[in-house]
Amino acid sequence: MEREFIAERQKGLQAYLDVITTHHILSNCELVKKFLDPNSYSVNYTEIALQHVSMFFRSEPKWEVVEPLKDIGWRIRKKYFLMKIKNQPKERLVLSWADLGPDKYLSDRDLQYAVKLLSSCSHPYIYKVTFATANESSALVIRPFSEKGTLKDLIYKAKPKDPFLKKYCNPKKIQGLELQQIKTYGRQILEVLKFLHEKGFPYGHLHSANVMLDGDTCKLLDLENSLLGLPSFYRSYFSQYRKINTLEGVDVHCFGHLLYEMTYGRPPDTIPVETFPPAPSVFVVSVLESILTCEALKNGMPTVSRLLQMPLFSDVLLTNSEKPQFKIPTKLKEALKISKECIEKRLTEEQKLIHQHRRLTRAQSHHGSEEEKKKRKILARKKSKRSANESGEEHSAKYSNSNNSAGSGASSPLTSPSSPTPPSTAGASSIPPAPPPPPPAAPPPSTEAPTARPEVSASRGALLSSIQNFQKGTLKKTQTCDYSAPRIS
Repeated sequence: MEREFIAERQKGLQAYLDVITTHHILSNCELVKKFLDPNSYSVNYTEIALQHVSMFFRSEPKWEVVEPLKDIGWRIRKKYFLMKIKNQPKERLVLSWADLGPDKYLSDRDLQYAVKLLSSCSHPYIYKVTFATANESSALVIRPFSEKGTLKDLIYKAKPKDPFLKKYCNPKKIQGLELQQIKTYGRQILEVLKFLHEKGFPYGHLHSANVMLDGDTCKLLDLENSLLGLPSFYRSYFSQYRKINTLEGVDVHCFGHLLYEMTYGRPPDTIPVETFPPAPSVFVVSVLESILTCEALKNGMPTVSRLLQMPLFSDVLLTNSEKPQFKIPTKLKEALKISKECIEKRLTEEQKLIHQHRRLTRAQSHHGSEEEKKKRKILARKKSKRSANESGEEHSAKYSNSNNSAGSGASSPLTSPSSPTPPSTAGASSIPPAPPPPPPAAPPPSTEAPTARPEVSASRGALLSSIQNFQKGTLKKTQTCDYSAPRIS
């Protein structure tokens, strides 16, 4: 329990937590979230998912659970089960159950209709939905199970049924895909993004684990995520940059992460990326630079159409001739448009808060630095010296003013015109009056002290001189007529 030992352990724990919370996959892990915030993550979502799935099976008895697929995804509130159809026991399917998220802005009626509509979507680069339904609190989607797995499984050489952390957190071998695979898969993904943007269907959930592989074809997964209001896998990245404020821009930014992962076999260490390692083609780097560099993040994302015109993808030939079909009624289109605007508005508000917090943190760290503390100490010393000098000057000025006022008060009987001249006597002629005492020593000069008036001092000197030089003999003789004696008539 020594204080130094505890302080050292605290620093070590903080460093350990900093590493975990800055790791993208680990920071989203349920165990980490429960450790840091146990009150908010105390609910057992596996049990809740089983309850909802059991209720679903009561109304749909043809489905049967084979086994739960524990932790194969990264979301805490999304659970997976391996399924089968009773009359087709060899066919395997995956059921995914998800709770509603913070960006759910569709009404319950529109949500149920939009989720059911997913099974009617037909596109060569969208993975088929076998069944989908939703209620006021969650949604349930069933798809065919692929033994080959996702694009992320291909990159990391992982088994689809393994837990997410085991598959992707610490890969044994890091190796990117071949150039032709990068070009083909990238072009296919951009084509389906363009299709969804033209349809007005919000997505925003592109990452390599949401791209299923079917032979040499990439097919997009989890179109329901945006309808349910779930947060994006890369939200912690694009929420830092205020220029990425639309779902189209979000899709392009996520495509940059996916392209980097396909090229180098791992996600980027930091965003923005300043320098790129050697790539199979300079055209790959040019696409990455247009999305992941600091300049790109400050200026905004390119459009999907612009990326399709770049040399990396423009010469790729698509052999799939399947005609896309995804009919969305006009009323639902309008509801999706409003929902998309609400999602973008919340993203913009979150980006604004993050920007304000970053500025505050930067200011606090700046003011708390040792260099800034030294500057503040020097300024405080200068200010105290300046105030001391000013108070000394004020004291001197007051002292000078009091002396001047005392001197003028002593000489006022001599200078005042209303004061009569004292009558002279015979004895006063022989003894000249004593000169006035010398003025007191002047205080140090001050710019604020009033200066003596020259005319006052000149008249005072003349008066003193006339008194000293006065002679009685110079007075004229006068005849006095005395009328004070009584008159007798």
